[in-house]
Amino acid sequence: VRLVESGGGSVQPGGSLRLSCAASGFTFSNYDMRWYRQAPGKGRELVATITSTGGTKNYADSVKGRFTISRDNAKNTVYLQMNSLKPEDTAVYYCRLLMLSGDYWGQGTQVTISS
Repeated sequence: VRLVESGGGSVQPGGSLRLSCAASGFTFSNYDMRWYRQAPGKGRELVATITSTGGTKNYADSVKGRFTISRDNAKNTVYLQMNSLKPEDTAVYYCRLLMLSGDYWGQGTQVTISS
């Protein structure tokens, strides 16, 4: 299993970023996927989840209405569109795959919101 995040960067408050998580080594379309984030000095926080077909999505209250999770099962990729970014969104963002046989995380991508 391999999860590789990309798309992070530094933007001003109010800006947007789109994160991608490219997955390989398993049947992507069979599994729910999750995005987490970890801010400096804090624990990891669940940001958004999406079911295997993309039919159900859930969000943390802190990002509801601003972030959108999506997936393309043909490309084995899950996305996180982040709009109206705030300084408190600054964190390392990770995608996670939880299977019966294991718990897998990507290496993370840094998102920094600063004026």
